[in-house]
Amino acid sequence: MRRKVSIIGAGNVGASAAERIALRRLADVVMVDIIEGLPQGKALDLNEAAPVDAYDVRLTGSNGYEDTRDSDIVVITSGLPRKPGMTRDDLLQKNFEIVKAVTEQVARQSPRAILIVVSNPLDAMAYTALKASGFPRERVLGMAGVLDSARMRFFIAEALGVSVENTHAFVLGGHGDTMVPLPRYSTVSGIPITELLTRDRIETIVQRTRDGGIEVVNFLKSGSAYYAPASSIVQMVEAILLDKHMILPCAVYLSGEYGYRDLFLGVPARLGATGMEKVIEIQLTAEEKAALDRSAAAVKELVSKLKV
Repeated sequence: MRRKVSIIGAGNVGASAAERIALRRLADVVMVDIIEGLPQGKALDLNEAAPVDAYDVRLTGSNGYEDTRDSDIVVITSGLPRKPGMTRDDLLQKNFEIVKAVTEQVARQSPRAILIVVSNPLDAMAYTALKASGFPRERVLGMAGVLDSARMRFFIAEALGVSVENTHAFVLGGHGDTMVPLPRYSTVSGIPITELLTRDRIETIVQRTRDGGIEVVNFLKSGSAYYAPASSIVQMVEAILLDKHMILPCAVYLSGEYGYRDLFLGVPARLGATGMEKVIEIQLTAEEKAALDRSAAAVKELVSKLKV
């Protein structure tokens, strides 16, 4: 029997993730959306692409949650999109209500599922999902660091004229303006970028990484990024379904790691069949730790506004 991944929200991010999961033949996919006909139409379209792209997984569209029953992974993309001039914080209350309601529904249908939260503001919405589901922390993850690190990797490759496959980057902290890109741990074929780029060039890359989401929003005018977020979701899904024990930067609930408790924050984590297997604690300089402290404080302030 094939595995099942349910994606709540059949917009650009959700549908793009569904397509990539199908193309990699990872699992059957259920897309759920409140808009009648939207998930059904996209699922049918993707099923009709299957003979050409040679995948036998099946996609289902639904406006309810019954079809998500016994999912192995549930990806939550539901929520209002960010518009030009809108910060992630502006989305807080409305998306809190949406994510809380969605999580309660999927937890009832799939009590053993692993949740991957994508809705913004990410760290606060992952916290919402943890509390609303009652799941252990190992089974509630936020997709942020994979995306932020991918953006940084592309900017590094662009700056040096090398393959993106040669690049590695780590971005820690909250998913927003206070994220903490780590040039010391960012490499090209094992060589730290601090040995390959000037300080000014690195700072430009760091700032562009922080502004990565809004840069896309400003180009699109309406809507936000979806190709790179979808690919980032699928990397996490694949690491879990294939039990890869892969270390990825994810938003996870911390219980003392890095000196923080009772909050979601982006850190390196090992992902496998049970979800988050281990938080990887890396050594930080005083400056890096101070930046991470600021990011953690911003996340805590955001969460404090929620009635979880």
